[in-house]
Amino acid sequence: MSETGSTAHDVGEGHGLRRSLGFRDLVVYGLLFIAPMAPVGVFGTLDARSHGAVALVYVVATIAMAFTAFSYAQMVRVVPQAGSVFAYARAGLGHGAGFVAGWMALLDYVLIPAVAYLFSGIAMEALVPEVSRWVWTALAVVVTTLLNLWGVRTAARVGFLVLAMEIVVLVVFVVAAIVVLARDGAQRDWLSPLTGDGTQGAFALSAVVGAVSVAVLSYLGFDAIATFAEEVTGGSAKVARALLFCLALAGVLFVAQTYLVALLEPVTSAELAARPERQGAAFYDAVDSSVGRWLHDLVAVSKAIGAAFAALAGQAAAGRLLFAMGRDRRLPGALSRTDSGVPRVALLVSAVITMAAAVWAAQRPDGLDHLVSVVDVGALTAFTLLHASVVGWFAVRRAGGGRVSWWRHVLIPVVGAAITLAVIVEASGTAQVVGAIWLVIGLVVLGVQARRGRPVGV
Repeated sequence: MSETGSTAHDVGEGHGLRRSLGFRDLVVYGLLFIAPMAPVGVFGTLDARSHGAVALVYVVATIAMAFTAFSYAQMVRVVPQAGSVFAYARAGLGHGAGFVAGWMALLDYVLIPAVAYLFSGIAMEALVPEVSRWVWTALAVVVTTLLNLWGVRTAARVGFLVLAMEIVVLVVFVVAAIVVLARDGAQRDWLSPLTGDGTQGAFALSAVVGAVSVAVLSYLGFDAIATFAEEVTGGSAKVARALLFCLALAGVLFVAQTYLVALLEPVTSAELAARPERQGAAFYDAVDSSVGRWLHDLVAVSKAIGAAFAALAGQAAAGRLLFAMGRDRRLPGALSRTDSGVPRVALLVSAVITMAAAVWAAQRPDGLDHLVSVVDVGALTAFTLLHASVVGWFAVRRAGGGRVSWWRHVLIPVVGAAITLAVIVEASGTAQVVGAIWLVIGLVVLGVQARRGRPVGV
């Protein structure tokens, strides 16, 4: 049986997903997970870490992620399966590498929604300080989980309305920021978002690269689009196009808004670095002081709703990854059960884990910093294996058939892997330790499976 057909199941068997998504739905899910105003929550952290060169961070991050998006587009065409990087690494490198890629991506897909839910809680607390952020965070988990359990099409329809609202608010912010800058001038030098504000010394490329390891968090939704490959109508080419489109659009939006808000920011990057408790609300504070409370509240409401629905898309992607690994018996088989084409068991497991992480972080003053610092190491490791799987599938195994394109199937993935490895090296020590521990646990699980006769080789 072919690689792409080996895991096909009918919905009626209890292990199949229903094909109901079009290109627009994929873009909606991708942009929801990415979130048009994703930098709002991490602006202060990035500004502090990059010494003020926050717009440059997003330029570098967009270029870095473009290599990964291209590798995803290559593999989704030949392995259009719900497991995304788990399925790709398994096809290109073997069962063991596939499990490791899925295992590391799982850390990412569980923690990213937790960060998004926490952003939602922080935004709502800014509007209603009488209610603790952990209460808002938990409420967001419950509401979005119910929508995911309802079905992928229902969630996509509601998500489209939320996405439209976010884009409108973003346009309002951009126009208001330009008006204020034209009327009152900038708080920082006009080139500082690209060169640094100089308050932490001379420009340091290492500081920018270190901040990229956090900024990558803003983009991770584009890869989640690939997890819906078994639910799209009209072929996997739509998935590839949606991946590339979402990344390009997100890059433009992120650079534009961080450039503008950095010019409005009255607090220096050095002050934010010295007072990490102010980093989470830095974007809101800059808008409040420069434009007015009305825009502060508008952005906060948009972020509260938008972040919750970014988590909805992330939770849906996590559910599909758990579903695929359960179907392949790499995780408990119960995770592969579906009800009317919805992987409800996997979604509930994902929701419980995410709820625990998000509420824990919401009750700690440094919770956001802890989550943000570790959330993308799993994804970056999985991305590295993704790039290797492109080389393995097309250049080594030559499973793609036809002539090998050395720039598409070797050069781009090798450069992409070098970039993701460099970002891992520049990540925080805490992130590296957490990633290493999670990897060791995964290898132990893989070893147990090997002893029980599960294949781990090519």
